[in-house]
Parts: sequence; C-alpha cells; structure tokens
Amino acid sequence: MYTHKRVSIFFAYITLVCLVSKGIYASEPEFGSTRVVFQTNYGDIEFGFYPSVAPKTVEHIFKLVRLGGYNTNHFFRVDKGFVAQVADVVGGRTAPMNEEQKVEAEKTVVGEFSEVKHVRGILSMGRYDDPDSGASSFSMLLGDAPHLDGKYTIFGKVTKGDETLTKLEQLPTRREGIFVMPTERITIHSTYYYDTKMETCEEERSLLKRRLSAASVEIERQRMKCFA
Repeated sequence: MYTHKRVSIFFAYITLVCLVSKGIYASEPEFGSTRVVFQTNYGDIEFGFYPSVAPKTVEHIFKLVRLGGYNTNHFFRVDKGFVAQVADVVGGRTAPMNEEQKVEAEKTVVGEFSEVKHVRGILSMGRYDDPDSGASSFSMLLGDAPHLDGKYTIFGKVTKGDETLTKLEQLPTRREGIFVMPTERITIHSTYYYDTKMETCEEERSLLKRRLSAASVEIERQRMKCFA
C-alpha cells in the first residue's frame, strides 16, 4: 500500500517538473532595476526589462533609450486587442539623428526566444522573416497572442501606463495591408529612465534621516528632563 503511495507521489512530482519546464507553471521573469518612461501625447508609458530572458536585446534597446533614440519617434501601428507597435527609429523620428544614434539604430540583434508568453503589456521585438533582424521597432501587447510565443523576442513588460494603452486602442484607425494604423500621429515626445534601486536607497536614506531627527529630539527631551 505504502509502495503504491510512494510511486504515485513520485509520478505526480515528475509531472509537476515537466509542467514547470514547459512554462505552464513558470513564474514571471524578474525585472531588472531599470525603468524607462515614454512620454506620449496621450500619456506616459513605463516599462521594465527582462535582462535574464533577452540580455542582448535589453542592452541594445536601453542604449538607444540612453542616446535619446526614441525621442520624437511614434507608434505607427495600433491594433486593438493585439499590439501597439513603436516605429523603427530610423525613419520614425521627426528629429534628425546624430552619428552615435545612427550607429546604434542600424544594428540588429539576434533572436532571443524564450518560454515567456505574449500577454497584455509584454514588450516584443519586431523583425522581418530573418529571426535575427530585430532592430529598434517593438510592440507593446494589447492582449494575449499565443501564436507569437517562441517566435519573437520578449524583453520586458509595461509596469505603469496601461490606461495610456487603453487610450491608444480607442483612437480611430485605418488598415494598410496587414497593418492597422492610427489616423493621427501618436508621438513619443521624450523618454527618460531611472533605477528603482537608487529610488529605494533614497527612500531609505530619507527615512533614516527622519528617524535620526526624531531620535535627536527625544534625546534632547530626555536630557532636559534629567538635567533641568
């Protein structure tokens, strides 16, 4: 009886391991500490990176952000329930690019396909038929798209600004071939980034200062009480 029970537990464990390995029970990847904010004419969108999932893609996109490559760029595609796609910065910006921006923007990154699923908020690289042709265009998922899983590089996820994505979905669109495009320009006016670890340190430093200040007041109160 006990032998059968042990065998059943063993097979249940093996099944669970298999499910996890296939990503069915896999937890969401860990974010890096960097956050990027796109400031658009319809509101801000903040996102974080998955450096453990797609390190080369994260490095490339973040460098473009640091160089200001996405400033004055736009979302050229908004397909409700599917994707809001950022244009390639080469040709997508209204401002001219400097040499350093051009060099980085013209690079392509290898496909870094993973078990992470395409669900709302996910950042997924655009590319041509060549799996290693990703450059600077990427999509923010507006719904689940399982047919993209394992075929397009996922490198991050929206952390704030889902209400902005909802606004974009409500804009009038037109169809051009396979693309559903907004009838008016959705401009990324500017971008910035910050480190959540640094913010946490600042908060902790501020809290420590308040505690020290409160402690100093209490010490002085006790001193006056004892020596008055």
